[in-house]
Amino acid sequence: MSATSQEGQFKLKFDDKGLIPVVVQDINTDEVLMLAWMNAEALAKTVQTGKMHYWSRSRNKLWQKGEESGNWQEMVALDTDCDLDAIVAKVRQMGKGVACHTGQRSCFFNHLGGQNKMGADLLAELTSVIKGRKEKPDPKSYTNLLMTDMDLLGEKIQEEAQELVESAKGSTRHELVHEAADLLYHLLVLLRAKDIELEKVWDKLQERRK
Repeated sequence: MSATSQEGQFKLKFDDKGLIPVVVQDINTDEVLMLAWMNAEALAKTVQTGKMHYWSRSRNKLWQKGEESGNWQEMVALDTDCDLDAIVAKVRQMGKGVACHTGQRSCFFNHLGGQNKMGADLLAELTSVIKGRKEKPDPKSYTNLLMTDMDLLGEKIQEEAQELVESAKGSTRHELVHEAADLLYHLLVLLRAKDIELEKVWDKLQERRK
């Protein structure tokens, strides 16, 4: 949806309570972060401020995402479906990088069946876990050990990269996948140790697609 309100190019169809459902997705990964509701005021506030505002059905009030937790959402794009009765919001999840009040990256973390989380969803979840290790250190955590010893972390990245290259020369596909996963994990730890959000890497990859 363009920056014009429902009074402009589109006439959105709010329900009998004046609400419309909003599916919230991460702009870089397309991961579904949450399902929320907007009324006309929340939509106008979102467009005006660039920060996601919603209508709380349980509290019966307008609220800005992250106003208490600090996990606010930057609005990147709003689109509506063909029937004009639902919105997809593409956002950058700010703060601690989590959208759910439970502390999970996404509100949709209960797996009911079928294929489990793959690709960007799993990567984002792993990044969130690593971030949690840094914020709440555990002396017994290997991840915390790596983040507090850059020499060790650097050695592990070099080691895993070399093992990956060697695996590519003649090992089985299973071993190659194993080594790739090890290298990716240590890279994610390095990014978090340096307080670099994974979204920054996504942005750079997006630039290289052009």
